[in-house]
Amino acid sequence: MALTIRSFNLGALQTNAYLVQDKDTGRGFIIDPGMNPGSLVRAIEGLTIEAILLTHAHFDHMAGVEEVRRAAGCPVYLHPLEQEWMTSPKLNGSLMWPQISQPVTAAPAEYDLSEGQVLELIGHQFKVYHTPGHSPGSVSFHCGKDLFGGDVLFRMGVGRTDLPGGRERDLIDSVHRLYRLDDEVTVYPGHGPKTTIGYEKANNPYIR
Repeated sequence: MALTIRSFNLGALQTNAYLVQDKDTGRGFIIDPGMNPGSLVRAIEGLTIEAILLTHAHFDHMAGVEEVRRAAGCPVYLHPLEQEWMTSPKLNGSLMWPQISQPVTAAPAEYDLSEGQVLELIGHQFKVYHTPGHSPGSVSFHCGKDLFGGDVLFRMGVGRTDLPGGRERDLIDSVHRLYRLDDEVTVYPGHGPKTTIGYEKANNPYIR
């Protein structure tokens, strides 16, 4: 797959936003535009951006949606279980950390995401996996040897389940589903460095 993937570390919680582009056409889409997205907005100047995909709607992953949506002129995709989180600072968690963030709101997403859905973006197919546990509407996006997993699976870690809507059993099941992918698949997480499915299956201390 001829993809170029750029990571942007955004906001106080160091959330990874991703700009995914086709190497040949330069067309792209964005995953999880978090807080203070200025560097991301500058990077997409002059580019054709087809969509904003949200792995989930915690504030640190969607605080930059409106700024990026205005700059790119593109729709937003989100699982329907978290559609209301876009407009509710209580649900998206921004009220919980006033020292980090002002209350965050955004207009609802234009499109829903669902388990098994295949998104046709930038000339490639991205399969949607519903991977709840960290939050009820968490999803992951898979294309070839690349997986964008949000806050489900990290390098030597997994997503927290103590926030509203989190559930440990669901997270364990979600990670085990991702472990069925090829060992060579690179995982681009919502925080921290990238990893691979094979490395986490062998070394992750939380879920083997």
